Amino acid sequence: MSSLHTPITIGSSVIRNRLYRAPVLEGAGGRPDGPDIYRHAFEENARAGVGLIIQGNSCITDEGRSSPGMSQVDTRARTLALAEVTRAVHAHGGRIFLQIGHAGIYAMEGCHATYAATRKSPIIAVSKPPVHVRPALRGVPIHVLTTPEIYELAEAFGRTAAWAREAGYDGIQIASSNAKLIHQFLSPYYNRRTDEFGGSLQNRARILELLANTIRSHVGNDYPLTVKIPIGEDAPPFAPRTTFDEGIELCRLAESFGYHAITPVGLSVFPHGSLCRGGYPSSIDDTESIKRRYEEAFGGSKLKMRVLRWGYKRAAKQYPFAPVWNRPFFSAAKKAVSIPVFAVGGIRTHDEAVQILDHGEADMIGVGRPFYAESDLPMRILGGDTEQPLCESSNRCLPPQMLGMKAACYNPNVARKRAAMRAAD
Repeated sequence: MSSLHTPITIGSSVIRNRLYRAPVLEGAGGRPDGPDIYRHAFEENARAGVGLIIQGNSCITDEGRSSPGMSQVDTRARTLALAEVTRAVHAHGGRIFLQIGHAGIYAMEGCHATYAATRKSPIIAVSKPPVHVRPALRGVPIHVLTTPEIYELAEAFGRTAAWAREAGYDGIQIASSNAKLIHQFLSPYYNRRTDEFGGSLQNRARILELLANTIRSHVGNDYPLTVKIPIGEDAPPFAPRTTFDEGIELCRLAESFGYHAITPVGLSVFPHGSLCRGGYPSSIDDTESIKRRYEEAFGGSKLKMRVLRWGYKRAAKQYPFAPVWNRPFFSAAKKAVSIPVFAVGGIRTHDEAVQILDHGEADMIGVGRPFYAESDLPMRILGGDTEQPLCESSNRCLPPQMLGMKAACYNPNVARKRAAMRAAD
């Protein structure tokens, strides 16, 4: 039995192997058939042997999603409706965690014309938005959270965690990277507060301590609680950022706060291509349905479309795909903490996964986008297949993700390779 097949215990949850599906969007949003969309996707992964699935970011309030494809878990009814998803995963021996969070200043109510028109309240922020971000938020009402409101926000996380446990989820991951709200608390680029949640690294990290304590008060100490940790942020010149050393200290602090596992990631302070490195997503140019949806989202603004294309092209050039790109971050974190470390970012093959585990660089191996191209990919990785997955990291799946479209591979080359494989069988 290889290291990939060794079970691991995270809190009270025993996971049958070290392979997990990293959180990506399924495009389910708030649709009535949302639970069925999740069930269909995750059941196939569990049947193929994946140990753990982390269901992508779900919002703990009525507003605050960064994409129409994100689901809301702001009420007990909405959360319990997902029980069929957890039952399907469990039926095939898998475990499933729910990632919960809020987009903060990047909530779609501030940037998506359709949702801005029905906005019920101002966009919430940790502090006044940084100067580089303000042009994109011009005209958008912003509310900086008061100290009591931060405690109320933590209660919302706690309530959702309790509903998630009731719905059968095996654990929680806090969405605290990718420029989401909790990342905005952690980063000095966004956080310029002067209360107990701002200033020093320890004060900025206090949000993680508050969330851990509040969630435990709702679900108990044994319920698995995990968190993403941003390390070594990229930021504009001369702007404050989380350094590598500060990121490692955040890992240690998360352990001291009682988190059962961490996922260290290197990223930018902005929500762009540093999150999922790869090519320019040409689907925004050659797919009419995607162009039409962007035009609707931008209210017909040609300037915003030009900025979008420029941003994607710049990200593709600055953050090209590289195998195991987060290795410097998760391997350093593994040396700093005693709790399990989840690896993610550019891991594609069986050999890469086994090498990480055998060298003691991490405890769990995460794969995300390639599951769009191959729902049964776990079978190949766990079976020792040394071939590369079908995914080409073209990023053609990113625009559909952001627009709330069906979660799938949109690369025609991959479709041709899939057809060739079926024909060979």
